[in-house]
Formats: sequence, C-alpha cells, structure tokens
Amino acid sequence: MKMTVDFEECLKDSPRFRAALEEVEGDVAELELKLDKLVKLCIAMIDTGKAFCVANKQFMNGIRDLAQYSSNDAVVETSLTKFSDSLQEMINFHTILFDQTQRSIKAQLQNFVKEDLRKFKDAKKQFEKVSEEKENALVKNAQVQRNKQHEVEEATNILTATRKCFRHIALDYVLQINVLQSKRRSEILKSMLSFMYAHLAFFHQGYDLFSELGPYMKDLGAQLDRLVVDAAKEKREMEQKHSTIQQKDFSSDDSKLEYNVDAANGIVMEGYLFKRASNAFKTWNRRWFSIQNNQLVYQKKFKDNPTVVVEDLRLCTVKHCEDIERRFCFEVVSPTKSCMLQADSEKLRQAWIKAVQTSIATAYREKGDESEKLDKKSSPSTGSVDSGHESKDQLLKGESALQRVQCIPGNSSCCDCGLADPRWASINLGIALCIECSGIHRSLGVHFSKVRSLTLDTWEPELLKLMCELGNDVINRVYEANVEKMGIKKPQPGQRQEKEAYIRAKYVERKFVDKYSVSSSPPEQEKKIVSKSYEEKRLSISKLGPTEQVRASPQSSEPERRDSSVFLDSKHLNPGLQLYRASYEKNLPKMAEALAHGADVNWANSEENKATPLIQAVLGGSLVTCEFLLQNGANVNQRDVQGRGPLHHATVLGHTGQVCLFLKRGANQHATDEEGKDPLSIAVEAANADIVTLLRLARMNEEMRESEGLYGQPGDETYQDIFRDFSQMASNNPEKLNRFQQDSQKF
Repeated sequence: MKMTVDFEECLKDSPRFRAALEEVEGDVAELELKLDKLVKLCIAMIDTGKAFCVANKQFMNGIRDLAQYSSNDAVVETSLTKFSDSLQEMINFHTILFDQTQRSIKAQLQNFVKEDLRKFKDAKKQFEKVSEEKENALVKNAQVQRNKQHEVEEATNILTATRKCFRHIALDYVLQINVLQSKRRSEILKSMLSFMYAHLAFFHQGYDLFSELGPYMKDLGAQLDRLVVDAAKEKREMEQKHSTIQQKDFSSDDSKLEYNVDAANGIVMEGYLFKRASNAFKTWNRRWFSIQNNQLVYQKKFKDNPTVVVEDLRLCTVKHCEDIERRFCFEVVSPTKSCMLQADSEKLRQAWIKAVQTSIATAYREKGDESEKLDKKSSPSTGSVDSGHESKDQLLKGESALQRVQCIPGNSSCCDCGLADPRWASINLGIALCIECSGIHRSLGVHFSKVRSLTLDTWEPELLKLMCELGNDVINRVYEANVEKMGIKKPQPGQRQEKEAYIRAKYVERKFVDKYSVSSSPPEQEKKIVSKSYEEKRLSISKLGPTEQVRASPQSSEPERRDSSVFLDSKHLNPGLQLYRASYEKNLPKMAEALAHGADVNWANSEENKATPLIQAVLGGSLVTCEFLLQNGANVNQRDVQGRGPLHHATVLGHTGQVCLFLKRGANQHATDEEGKDPLSIAVEAANADIVTLLRLARMNEEMRESEGLYGQPGDETYQDIFRDFSQMASNNPEKLNRFQQDSQKF
C-alpha cells in the first residue's frame, strides 16, 4: 500500500511531516465536501425518479381506463392493454434502478463519510491535543534551572512520557491517513461501478421487453395504415351522403306519420308532443311520447324511466280538442286522469289519434290473454273484509275486494253486457263491470259513473259495504225496468258500438227507468203526518244535551228499518223526498231508485229546517249511506236553517266515523251555526275525545298545507294514517268507538 505520509518523518516530527499533514488534512476536507454534495444530488435524483414513477403509473392507469372505455373496439382495447402492460414493466425497471442507486451511491458514500471520515477527524483531534502537550513539556523542560535537581528530574520524566505518547498517537494518525487515502479510492469506484451495472441491467431489460413487443408493433403499424385508408374512404362516402340529403325537400315530413301496431320492438308510434301540466299554471312541456306494450308513455331524456300516462289503452278514449286556444290538440282520457296533448301539425295529430284508436282496437282483440295476465298480477289475498285481525293490505286490496263484490247477487257477470267475471266497478252506482264496459263508463264522466278496479285499486271498507248494499240485480231492476217492454236487447260482449249506445241510453238518458213508479207529489195530508211525526222524533234528540244526544243517536252500521207509520210508501213521494226519507232509513236501493228518477242529491226539505239527504243520513247513523250520497255528488258543506252542516250534526251525535269521512271529503270545520259554535267547540262541550282529536289534527294538517303554499303536499303521513285507522274502526268495529265514547262520558 502506497503511503501518503512517511512513518519515519512522523517519528522525527519534522517540518516536512507537518507540511504533509497539512496537505492531507486539506485534501480530506475537500473530499468530504465533494462527497456530501454528491450524496445530496443522488438523493434529489432518487426522489425525482420516484415522483416520475408515480406520475408515469398514473399515466398508465389513464391508458388502462381508455382501454376499458374502448371495450367495443377489440383492436384498440388489445393494443392499449398490451402497451400499458409493457410500460408498466418499464416503470418496475425504473423502480429497481432507483433502489439500486440508493444502495450503491447514497448508502455506501454516506457510510464512508460517516464512518471513515469520522475516525480521521477523531484521530486528528487526539494528535493535535498530544502535540500541544508535547510542546508544553518541551518548553517547561527548557525553563528548569540546573541547580534545581528536583525540578529537572520532574520535567525530564514528563517530557519522556509525553514524547512516548506523542509517538503512539502520531503513528496512529498517520496510519488512519494512509488507510483513508487508500479506502476512499475503492469506496468511490465500488459505488460508481455498482451504479453503472444497475443502468446496464435496466437498459438490457428494456431492450428485451421492446424486442418482444417489436413484431406486434410492426403488425399494428400495418393495420393502422389500412385504417387510415378506410377512414378516408368513409369520409368521402359521408360527404357524398351529406350533399345528397341537403338536396332533399324537408317542407313535409310524412315519415313521422307512420305507425305500426305489429312492430318488432313493440313501439307502435313515437315522437315529440306537447303535454299540458296538471299544475295551476297549466304549462306546456315538450316530451317524447310512445305507444308501447299497450301503454301510452313519455320521457324527457332517453335515460329517464318512462312515465306512464295510460296503463291500459283498453280503458281510455281519445278525442279532438277544439275548445282551447292552442292548435292541433287532442285529449286522451284514462280511468285515472285526462291528458291534454298537442302535435306539431294537423297531420301529426290525426296520425296520433289514429295510432291510439288502432292500439285500443288491437288491445281488445287480445284482451283475453291480457286479462288473464292482469288477474295473475293481482293480490292473492282472500281474507274477509270484516275481519279485524287482518293487515290493511289484506283487508283493502286484491282478491278480497273482488270476491266480496262478486258474491253479491248479479255481480258474477257484467251489469251491462253480461260478460262473466267482471273486475271493475262503478262506485257511485254500486255495480260490477267488465273492462270494456268500464272504459265506456269512464267516457261518460265522473258525474255519471266513477270507475275503479276491483283488483288493482285500494278499497275503503265503507265503499265495499256500499257495493254490497247495492249490486247489479238491484240497480238493473231500476235502470232496466222497461227494457223488455220496449223490446230492447242488451248488447253482447265485443259489441263496442252497441255497448256505448246502450250504456249512454241507460245511465245518461235513463230511457229504461219506469218513470211512473214514483208520483210527482204526495198527498198533503200524508205529507204533514210524515213531517209532524218525524219532526217530533228529531226534536226529541235535538233538545237533549250533547252527551244525551250521543246516547240517544243510532250508532249501528247495519241498516235499521223505520216504523211504517212514520215513513210512508216511497211510491207516494217525489224523488227528492224519497231520497230524503231513504237516507234516514239507510235504504240504499231506495236511494238509488230516487236518484234514477232524477232526485237532486242536495234536495233541501223546507218543512224540516231545510235539512238535506246527507244530514238525514247523519241522523240515521249510517256511514255507508253518507258515503253513497257523497259519491253521487252530495255537498258536504250544505247547511240547514240553523247553520249546521253534516259535520255539525255528526259531531253533536258523536258519530266518529262520519266526522272522519266528512273531514276527508273537505268539510269546512271552521263553519259556525246560528249559536256561533263550530264543530270543534261542540266536540269539546260533549267531551268526545276521539272527535276532538280528529278535528284538531285536521286543523293542524290544514295549517301545514297552507304554510307549504299552493303546491304543498296533500297532508302529513301521520294525519293520513290516523284518519285511515278511524275509518277502519268506524266501518269494521263501530262498537269500539261506542265503548270509547261511553268511557269518555264517565270522566
């Protein structure tokens, strides 16, 4: 090993030795600066390389996302996936390169600086310290006088020991210098050689990787050349089509007028129409309509779920609308609502109307299969309506309503055409209908017939009881009384035009009703007897206090037959008075007969404080009778001469079910009678907790709707649930309400 500093000179401690030390120390200091700088640069390079790898990896993920997006193009997806995988391998090679650089340059050189240079510095400090001690010993030895033998010996011994120590430390220092000078060469070259080998491996790996990828890239290049040629050819063809289309005349667009009921995709016709909204402003919005799957639907955007306008085209009618300002309008009337539409031209309007009519006709041809499918989808519940232990869904929906109504005499077949197994009903007439007749009833308007499904709609208990009180046999005895005498034949299933004419003559014109079954006016003497006897009974209740009125009033939900001395034969009464008396008697067939003879449902008896049939139904204590009158257009807010409406009388008599019914039908709970009392104050005086609760909830719900503005919700869900529970109890378990009222009167 070549010595940088001579050991012999070290023992002499000559000026050459000191000069050599000074040169070596300066060289080591500069070496330390260079190595520190190189290590810092290496750290910066490694950090930058890692950041590059992270960014490159994100770029590779972007290529993979693009490949997944191009899954419908096999060439693009395969190429991008292969390229991203290859580039990912290069990122892995880069990561390995930076790891080896960190181990070879950063770790080795840092270790050399921290370990070897630190040992050199420690040896230098010891050498400088012992060198200073030797100089001090020499000076002290030179200053001792010869006549002081003791001091001479002491100085001589210190100098000898110091020199010996100096030689050992100096030799160690020189050894450390020589070792450092030799080791720095090997450490620097070793680290750099390792770094270069890492680069060599990196580039070899990259070369091998792209050598394997080369043939695929060549094939892709050739394929790309063909794609460029094909793209140029397609561009020329598109430009030619564009110029051809521009030469066509677009003044008329007859292609949109076509419809096809046998289309493979099930879409009979589709296109844009303006639809009038059902809000207060009646705004018009342009939507994409289509007739498909026996339904009329529309959507705003392609991805939106279609909104169904008509669930079953067999239940709807379509007609022109010329009574509004906008042109090209037509109306589609369905069982649940009416939809006003506008086409862009008269041709389009005619096409849409024809398409709807053709779809209706096609649906009727297939109605057998459609009805079976519809029946299978209906609720399988077979529970009794009167059961108090069933769930609400089992009680009100599906087959339970169907079976209950079809058990009524005559309801096993359609009321108008005789088709078996009717699954629709007119709730204000109390009859069962087939699907075709129900569509015709719907076209008559709700003031003649209100149609509801026995399998798809929800049925309140009072409506079901109404249907059970009437039925096809009862109504046909009234509305078809003279059919045989007139020689009229009832239409058969499938004869739609004959059905429409027959149903309109039967219910709108009432041609078949026996008009002589009720006389125009009763004898005055009998009329006075009836009025006097009834007035005595009514006043006997009205003179009682609120609590006594509750006890005295009839509460049973079952029909009660009145004394014949009070109520005379209905054939001696005019229709209005017949309806008036029958409402108190809870006799729905007589009420239906009176309405068929033209009775005014809001007829007021001037001899009995101008009471109405609805008030009489309240006094009679029948919830079903009230429901029947309301379904036939009775005014829930019409009051007698005392200023009391049906809600007042129901509150006075403690009829909780009737109060609930009237509130649901929009009764004015703020109206006051001639004594200035509203229903709530009457209920508070009577201490009827149930009715007080209902009235207060109704007021809270009314205030909530007013606070929400014009487009607020119809009511709070809790409010709706409570009213529904009271309605259920009033219809199915009225004795519970009686018990609650009696309990409240004890306190």
